[in-house]
Amino acid sequence: MNKSTRNTLRLISVIIVLALVLMELSIIPNLLNYKFWFMVAAYALALITYR
Repeated sequence: MNKSTRNTLRLISVIIVLALVLMELSIIPNLLNYKFWFMVAAYALALITYR
């Protein structure tokens, strides 16, 4: 996995977590019914990108 792919996956995971936090704070509407699984997916993406 090259550096740009790793950075892209990290960015995606950060965006997912940020969107979930904003939904929890009711700043943006709650669009996802499976918040827990999206958080698990974001954590898995972060784990994959770190060595």
